[in-house]
Amino acid sequence: MERIWTWALGALVAVAANPALAAPKVAVSIVPIHSLVAGVMQGVAEPTLLIPVGTSPHTYALKPSDARTLQQADLIVWVGETLENFLAKPLASLGGKARVVEVSDIDGLTLYDVREGGAFEGHAHSQGHAHSHGKKAAAKKAPEHDDDMHLWLDPDNARLIVTQIATELAGLDTANAARYADNASVMHDRIAALDQGIKTRLSAVQDRPYIVFHDAYQYFERHFGTTIVGSITVSPDQAPGAKRLGELREKLRTSAAACVFREPQFPAPVVDTLVGGTNVKVGVLDPEGANLTPGADAYFTLMDRIADSLATCLSPAS
Repeated sequence: MERIWTWALGALVAVAANPALAAPKVAVSIVPIHSLVAGVMQGVAEPTLLIPVGTSPHTYALKPSDARTLQQADLIVWVGETLENFLAKPLASLGGKARVVEVSDIDGLTLYDVREGGAFEGHAHSQGHAHSHGKKAAAKKAPEHDDDMHLWLDPDNARLIVTQIATELAGLDTANAARYADNASVMHDRIAALDQGIKTRLSAVQDRPYIVFHDAYQYFERHFGTTIVGSITVSPDQAPGAKRLGELREKLRTSAAACVFREPQFPAPVVDTLVGGTNVKVGVLDPEGANLTPGADAYFTLMDRIADSLATCLSPAS
């Protein structure tokens, strides 16, 4: 009996000395959200990324190894069915085995409706209905519209996600609650510095119009005051037809767009066709982190790269 108690005491000491042994198993769907979760978990454990880097959540199919990860997880974090549709049924089948955080349901989060159509007039800020999401704001949501799920591109939303994840982790792992809170505070400070830095960088090009590959950037646009005047396609997995390209060429002419941005996950020829014979520059924007190394720094690299691409391509001197 004494040996058993000695072994048990030793095990408890080992767990206390190594928080990762007691840390909850966490699975996160996409790189930007995974980065925010990883930042909160620094020094405790690493969350598992479900969707590989460079793979679009719009087209990803769940693998057997992913299913095992979900079954073993204590906490699962995803954005929502509109973005990661492949996760909806597997998560519903878990039957409460894991705590599931749907980021788009976090109280206080700002959500925008998907903008209808591939092109939109003016600055487009009159279209879509901004609403603060969550229990208190549910009545504000227009039921005939779908939410735009690229919500992490607003730093204010990122701060709320960090806060919620720290709370969830502390509830699952009280031994490391203080560490999660400290990490969340560090992440908040980093996001604030990132926010201010991007505002400064983009101040000179805010009024320069541009066209994006698909309308994934309105959270960034609205927060930082840039000027998107259209998108090539409504959905990234639907190639535009000849009529659509003709409409966009006219949009290029009438809007005096300075730049058209493609995305690394999708073919470039359609962008080359659109700008052919014009002086419009081509840049690259990536809303999801196609070429990033997963981890706590990925979110900041993602946002910085978007800002750098905009500043470079939209600058009259570039």
